[in-house]
Amino acid sequence: MLDSNSIFNFFYIIFFIVALWATLQSWKSQSKTETIHPFKAFIHLLIFYQSYLFIPFLVFICTAYLYGRVSAVTAGILGLLSIIFIYARFIEPNWLRTKHTSYQLDSQHPFRQPFKIALIADLHIGLFSGHEKQLETIVKIINKERPDIVVVAGDWTYEPENTLAEELSILKQIDVPVYSVLGNHDEEYPGPPIQELLNHALESNHIMDIEGKIVEFDHFRLLGVGDLWAGKTDMCFMPDLPQDKPWVIVSHNPDTVEMVPKLPTKPLMLAGHTHGGQVELPWLTSYMMKKASIMGHKRGLYHHLHANVYVTVGTGMVGVPFRFRVRPTVDIIELT
Repeated sequence: MLDSNSIFNFFYIIFFIVALWATLQSWKSQSKTETIHPFKAFIHLLIFYQSYLFIPFLVFICTAYLYGRVSAVTAGILGLLSIIFIYARFIEPNWLRTKHTSYQLDSQHPFRQPFKIALIADLHIGLFSGHEKQLETIVKIINKERPDIVVVAGDWTYEPENTLAEELSILKQIDVPVYSVLGNHDEEYPGPPIQELLNHALESNHIMDIEGKIVEFDHFRLLGVGDLWAGKTDMCFMPDLPQDKPWVIVSHNPDTVEMVPKLPTKPLMLAGHTHGGQVELPWLTSYMMKKASIMGHKRGLYHHLHANVYVTVGTGMVGVPFRFRVRPTVDIIELT
């Protein structure tokens, strides 16, 4: 029978092996990314892979308490923190949900039948997110909801690998047209110059980039607007366009809503960018959100003078590989 010292030495060996594997995997993954900051990408990936240590650490703490190596209070605190980190790293980021919202686009002329838009954003395919299993889940959710169209409100990438086109190929299985605009990470704000790589990936997978374009539907027009941080958000031309239908505007950054001119019918803007905070903590999240949205957009529907904006929390992650109390979401907007 093993004594306590042998058991704890076994844990130390496990920690060493996992840490070594994580370091090697981080270096290997970093070498495949389209990044202009290799060391920064390596550190981010190191956090991503070293987080596997939380699992044996939780067992270690339980064992240490049973053998009297730590007090009940210490074991309780460290155990609870480990469980939270394991949930935020391994469970919530993969626990996609569907959120339904009904919105009357034009109160004077209601639609004969609802028009369903599946809204996703911030897939951030790259360092932390957008792996094959997650994309498959997103596709299954969308096809199950049977929307009329899919809208992707930018930030496809987060320092992706050069196999982006192959990674996105699963999106060909979506049964309806997919329309997209780019986000700040797609436009080097911040990020590597991946526009050519991304454009090829979108085009080869039948995803329509509608930046600066108008798509006609029976009861409304869809307008794609470029990213705010990239300086591509001019909408001053909109009053000169036909106004016989209301507008749905797609823009990555919800703060773009303040640039919408006055129109006969108030448009609805669909946006992402904020991740809903990604990690919801008292005070800290609100402080950090000021960097993402000066106007205080976070998630859900906001009413403004000339347009309303709906902000999705998206499906991916940046900065840290955690989501906490902000589950990745596919939004179904039902226009009536």
